[in-house]
Amino acid sequence: MTTISLTIPDSLHATVRDIVEREDMSLEQFIMLAMAEKASAIATETYLEARAKRGSREKFLAAMAKVADVEPPTEQDRI
Repeated sequence: MTTISLTIPDSLHATVRDIVEREDMSLEQFIMLAMAEKASAIATETYLEARAKRGSREKFLAAMAKVADVEPPTEQDRI
């Protein structure tokens, strides 16, 4: 484990302190969860960008051409 020292605005600290008290968690838990969420979001964005570069409009249209041209079975399925 790594220990870090962090300086944050008093207003942010107060907001987070209220949240952790309401959620019955520690400040450390909240910070670790927030960091994990952000890291996951950035990793997902990077992954999707890489996947998008591998795609092509031609492959998309070929896949869509295989989809049956039928009406949705119920009104709820319609856009």
